[in-house]
Amino acid sequence: MVSSDESRMIRDIRLSELVKYCMISGALDLSLYQEYDVKRGLRESDGKGVLTGLTEISDVVAFDTTAGEKIPMEGQLYYQGYNIMDLKNGFADRKFNYEEITYLLLFGALPNRQQLDSFIDILGQYRELPNKFVRDVIMKAPSMDIMNALQRSVLTLYSYDENPDDISIPNVLKQCLTLIATFPLISVYAYHSYQHYHNDKSLVIRYPKPELSTAENILRILRTDGKYTELEARVLDIALVIHAEHGGGNNSTFTTHVVSSTGTDTYSAIAASLGSLKGPRHGGANLKVEQMFEDIKAHVHNWGDDNAIRAYLTKIINKEAFDGTGLIYGMGHAVYTLSDPRAVILKEYARSLSEEKERTEEFELYEKVERIASDILTSTKNLHKPICCNVDFYSGLVYSMLGIPRQMYTPIFAISRIAGWSAHRIEELVNEGKIVRPAYKYVGHHRPYVELESR
Repeated sequence: MVSSDESRMIRDIRLSELVKYCMISGALDLSLYQEYDVKRGLRESDGKGVLTGLTEISDVVAFDTTAGEKIPMEGQLYYQGYNIMDLKNGFADRKFNYEEITYLLLFGALPNRQQLDSFIDILGQYRELPNKFVRDVIMKAPSMDIMNALQRSVLTLYSYDENPDDISIPNVLKQCLTLIATFPLISVYAYHSYQHYHNDKSLVIRYPKPELSTAENILRILRTDGKYTELEARVLDIALVIHAEHGGGNNSTFTTHVVSSTGTDTYSAIAASLGSLKGPRHGGANLKVEQMFEDIKAHVHNWGDDNAIRAYLTKIINKEAFDGTGLIYGMGHAVYTLSDPRAVILKEYARSLSEEKERTEEFELYEKVERIASDILTSTKNLHKPICCNVDFYSGLVYSMLGIPRQMYTPIFAISRIAGWSAHRIEELVNEGKIVRPAYKYVGHHRPYVELESR
């Protein structure tokens, strides 16, 4: 009789053989992409995205065109036609800025005071989960990856909805507002549940307060003492604002359009977007930046020595250090050239927060790496455009100074971006677009069938 250990060993050997077949059968001749002019990643040869849709929700601008020539410019981001810098400057010391931006993205106009107060009240009322949902769903089989827990919870909310498949705009708006309001709760409760069941931490489930902003509630229910400073709440609020939306072409928002075009329910569409955002090439990038800086700190002992920083960054680029990919994480963007406006804004707030947290030396290290890495990459790589840091470069630093655990970095992104996904889902449904179905060229060979015994 074969033991269970022997059985698993035999299974693993067979699986390794199947993996070889997968690798062989799945490998394509990469020269065929050029032969058939395939836009890999839906990008042109210069890196520009292939035009696949139209939107009024946001605009990402990185070039000016003069006499037919594209000239790199300081990056600009527009929400429903408003420059993100103007919006940021207009916030003053108000605390419901993410809520105001969510209103703008969903309804296409900035709210007046009465409209904003009403909208804040609506979100406060929706900011609760179904009865026993925390116990029966979130605490059941807690996941170490909070994005997976969030995705599972979103799909399960389908079962608690009386009209889950109704894709009329009034019902979809109601569903989206519910998700916008409850994403912070699901994410934080999932984190606490995992910490309790797997790391023996005390389990604290604190209910949100309707009179508090999204940012305030996140800090309040995340921290064991429920306390936060005014600056901390303001910084997290601005982080939510700048991550809320970034055009229809980013991977997760494009996923929202693709899945919504099939006519499926809101929960399925948003769950798919969450799966996209989880990837380290998308929403998980800020975590790679933090890991890279840990490595830099471990090997560059004098943070004031520019030459030492330059030497180690050169090693990283030459695939001789860190993870061997040759990438300086947080540097470069698919669209922006001279600057990423989101990074510019977040850097400003990171500087202020570093002073409150007495971490200015660490902030200055980030500034130096940003400057030196841009210089090295521009001079050593054959780049067709300038290179700047992107929003992920400073977001991890900001989250760490806020005491947000790393498992929550990408969920914070999702908590913010659900506003943009909701706006794009509604835009897709309102315009009744065709189902998204791009073409794939078959490059294999047709073969005659062979009977099983003759193979």
